[in-house]
Amino acid sequence: MPGVYEICVQDHFAAAHSLRGYDGNCSNLHGHNWVVEAHIRCTKLNQLGMGIDFRDVKSVLKDVLSRLDHTNLNEIAEFGSINPTAENLAKFLYSELSRRLNTEFIKIQKIMVFESPSCGSSYQEI
Repeated sequence: MPGVYEICVQDHFAAAHSLRGYDGNCSNLHGHNWVVEAHIRCTKLNQLGMGIDFRDVKSVLKDVLSRLDHTNLNEIAEFGSINPTAENLAKFLYSELSRRLNTEFIKIQKIMVFESPSCGSSYQEI
């Protein structure tokens, strides 16, 4: 069976959100220092022995997160009709990074989103 490599890149951003329809404090506008991990699966290494350069992943992730940093996530178009939960945020980031990084040999495996050090969610497609 052929081997598979997985790399992980982590970044963070700060943003506010409120959960529409939630019965509790999270229905109020509040903020988090979100941490995002992008897990990328590579089935082939380049001539340098890398599946994908960390620098390339960091650049794309930073660009995507810059749209979210210091915003109210409820005002981002993608969250106009859905709550900006950690789950929905993970799916959004998975889609954005997949569109920009996936190739024949490179695929976003999963995205982890933490809204606090002890609470987070992941999204992956199987």
